[in-house]
Amino acid sequence: MRKSLVIGLTGGVGTGKSTVASILKEVGLPVIDADQIAHQLLRPGTEVYRQVLTAFGPDILRPDGEIDRRGLGKIVFNDPEKRRLLEEITHPAIKAQIRAEVEGYKAKGQDVVLEVPLLFEAKMEEEVDEVWVVTASSQTQRQRIMARDGLTPAEAERRMQAQMPLAEKLARADAVIYNEGTIADLKSQVKTLLKSRGR
Repeated sequence: MRKSLVIGLTGGVGTGKSTVASILKEVGLPVIDADQIAHQLLRPGTEVYRQVLTAFGPDILRPDGEIDRRGLGKIVFNDPEKRRLLEEITHPAIKAQIRAEVEGYKAKGQDVVLEVPLLFEAKMEEEVDEVWVVTASSQTQRQRIMARDGLTPAEAERRMQAQMPLAEKLARADAVIYNEGTIADLKSQVKTLLKSRGR
């Protein structure tokens, strides 16, 4: 059976990781989305939900009992200590779920992509065979974050500063995808990369 290739897809906030992930899906690669897993783990009734509620208090809840992710995001992006606390609660559970899903694909000899915004921060690079980093200029990042999340320039800047500097991620990448052009250009870069890996 052919050995699976496990690709870790990451990059700065607003660089377009999700767009690259959808292109990889289009060409037939399964994508495990860490944010989606985090979302599921924060659902009412889970152990992670209980721990987050204990740590942050009932003010983070919406009227329906769900955690207000946007509200929680504002809290942790303004307080590095609280961000660290949230990561200590969520990262181990996210990693365990990702590992289980990756093993399933490996058992079938299938390639798989892990879309993990905090791949380096969560020390997950050892879980993958290659790290692909999506990049864009800081101006483009800022504009995308503001448009997508309805944030002010200062809030967008804080989101960018909260992550490991993009230059550091690029220095540790096995492949870099530049997302400043058209979707067609992006698709072409992704396909060329896969071809160079014999995929």
